[in-house]
Amino acid sequence: MFFKNRQEHMELWGRQLDTTEPLLPAMPAHRTFDYVLVAHKVDNDNNQKSQRQQAFIEQLKKKNISITRIAHDDKVFFGLRAPSKMFEDYQYLLKVSDSCNWCGDVRGTVTQATRIRVVHFILHQTFINTGENLEELLMKDVFETIFCLHERKQQKDLKRKWARWSALFTGQPVNNVKCYFGEKVALYYLWLGWYTKLLVPAAALGIIVFLYGLAFFNTNPLIQEVCNSSIIMCPRCDNRCAVWQLSDTCFYAKVSHLFDNEGTVAFAMFMAIWATLFLELWKRHRARHVSQWKVYDWCEEEEELILKIVNDPDCTPKQFRHSYMRNTLVLILVTLMLMLIIGLTQALVVFRVVAAPMMSEGSLEFFKDHANTVAMMLGAVLHYVTIQIMTRVNRWVSLKLCDIEKTNSLAATERSFTVKMFTFQFFTLFSSLFYVAFFLGRINGHPGNYLRIARWRLEECHPSGCLTDLFIQMAVIMLLKQTINNIFEFTVPWLKSCVSRNAAKTLERKCGHCYRKACRDEQGCVEPCDICKLRDWLRNYHLANTDAFSLFNEFLEMVIQFSFTTIFVAAFPLAPLLALINNIFEIRLDAIKMVQLERRLVPKKTNDIGVWTKVLEVIGVLAVIANGLVIGVSSDFIPRLVYQYRYGPCANGSTHLHCMQGYINDTLSTAFMSHSAVLKDFQMNQMRTENGVTVTQCSYRDYRSDEDYTLTSQFWLVLAVRFAFVILFEHVVVVCKFIAAWFVPNNPIQVKNDRLHDKLARLKEELREMKRSRSTDV
Repeated sequence: MFFKNRQEHMELWGRQLDTTEPLLPAMPAHRTFDYVLVAHKVDNDNNQKSQRQQAFIEQLKKKNISITRIAHDDKVFFGLRAPSKMFEDYQYLLKVSDSCNWCGDVRGTVTQATRIRVVHFILHQTFINTGENLEELLMKDVFETIFCLHERKQQKDLKRKWARWSALFTGQPVNNVKCYFGEKVALYYLWLGWYTKLLVPAAALGIIVFLYGLAFFNTNPLIQEVCNSSIIMCPRCDNRCAVWQLSDTCFYAKVSHLFDNEGTVAFAMFMAIWATLFLELWKRHRARHVSQWKVYDWCEEEEELILKIVNDPDCTPKQFRHSYMRNTLVLILVTLMLMLIIGLTQALVVFRVVAAPMMSEGSLEFFKDHANTVAMMLGAVLHYVTIQIMTRVNRWVSLKLCDIEKTNSLAATERSFTVKMFTFQFFTLFSSLFYVAFFLGRINGHPGNYLRIARWRLEECHPSGCLTDLFIQMAVIMLLKQTINNIFEFTVPWLKSCVSRNAAKTLERKCGHCYRKACRDEQGCVEPCDICKLRDWLRNYHLANTDAFSLFNEFLEMVIQFSFTTIFVAAFPLAPLLALINNIFEIRLDAIKMVQLERRLVPKKTNDIGVWTKVLEVIGVLAVIANGLVIGVSSDFIPRLVYQYRYGPCANGSTHLHCMQGYINDTLSTAFMSHSAVLKDFQMNQMRTENGVTVTQCSYRDYRSDEDYTLTSQFWLVLAVRFAFVILFEHVVVVCKFIAAWFVPNNPIQVKNDRLHDKLARLKEELREMKRSRSTDV
């Protein structure tokens, strides 16, 4: 760039833009305020709070920010409006930066969203003589709160097009959302809409898998074998638990078949590939929009540097730092936190181990008959309560760990916090599920050698398999989390909105003329009276508060849901359907909440969903591993396959019997009361049936010898096939994922061509400006 000085460059740039649009927009019909600062009224001017308030206000005045002060009841409102010069500097720095030459804010008018973003940064980078900034003053109650205002016209437009329940099945006006809330919020809704749309085929296939199991609900030979069985099973617990009939669990066997059938394998493979296709197609979808919004090459780090210069031309960059000591400390603390979370999971396991036998020994017949199922559901509810408590703990710990790290920028801090918070939440939600999926019923031992916690025996799997336990756990947590969270998300802001409307109506009675009789200033702009200003400020003040975590919470909720939908989908084929139904309502719920019930979010500029993309990629890999293990280890798919081709009637050449006839009996081993070790676990009063008949033997689920209780050759064959299947499944799916990622390019050809034309046009413009500069010198 060949210019004598900045002023010359600004004049040339201004003349160029004058041919299309003015450098800065015409003032709105009535003057808007960029921010409103609220403080408690202090009677004594010598009070420390009052002095700090005045000191901060004076610092803002030094930056030429105009301030309108209005007192109301016990509060003082400060309306802040930044000067136009501040945004001229911002646009100029964007123009000469490396990565923002064609950003949306460089050409055209300065929108209110841009004004809010710039002023928000400046307010939080303003320090008083004590070294305190706005964040510290808010923490010390010097100021009560700060918020930006909703624009009434644009707000009503968004209500009509988007934030209403009647628009439930209509498209989202993401361009309008971008202009009002910024690119960061727009990309969240763009991602959520895309995720919801691609859930449709996943939900449809999940329903087909469920219906496939339902079609053979009454004719499946495995179900018939359980329902018509006369096998006596060993007691589920010590002392008062007695032997029971396998046929008593007929309904449980039917439910197990709904979620553990041949279609589950194909569905798990489909969902693993679906997760990859979803991400690759999302990258293309994102590229189209960020290219259209002219932020494709935008750089968050450079944006922060520009804002620092606008705030203080003499600023110095915050140096990059790396400390092995700090990183080691953070790693140790993260490990300790994960150990605490896993410890809570063990506590839930102990609760279930203790609850089941206690209910079996109780007086209520229902709990005695369904002790294990009730204990499982109570454990799931307790897990949900634990999740709600630990969410707050996880957030506090993540913030403290970010403080220890001392990252270089706000963007780096946000990335670090996101990774830590998601990791803690993932372990909080999924530790219990991993136990149910991979450990339940596999480490409990056998008659004569049961594994115990204190004096309580560990849980056993049902003879029909363990997958139903995992399904119950997932269904309870997913339904509770989505339903209760959405109720609280909506009702709390709605109640605050009611307060806001009442306060506004009170002021409307005091001011009947509103904008109609308001005075005009020397520029001809309408200047509302103080009561009208206050009415607008109070309307926004009484809305639910928003902060940097508002959008993070929405992303975290949806990414956790994505984890439920993909990682253990083999155990819960209806998870995509529940996610789809939830998301259809979630989009409108969040829209109504943001537009009508909450204070306006600070518009942030970005060109991606950030570190969440990496998180989703990790979840995609975990989905392959977990689903392979669920099918290979947790489900009965492999044992049934081995029995069909190695031990069943068909393997022995029989053509008169079904290939799976006798499978349930084949998976059971027998314990004899004559064995001394068995007598230690079972008392004679436990060996009486409901009819009062005393039995001398009982069956349990395992592949063990009846003589010495050693594992049989069938166990080792099944185990070998399990491992072989897991390895084969994961390699096949990973190869399919790589092929899908290669086949679908991240950027559409149209986007590449558009960017090429934009770069060429920018270079030509730079060349013309250079020639104009040379001709001016001559």
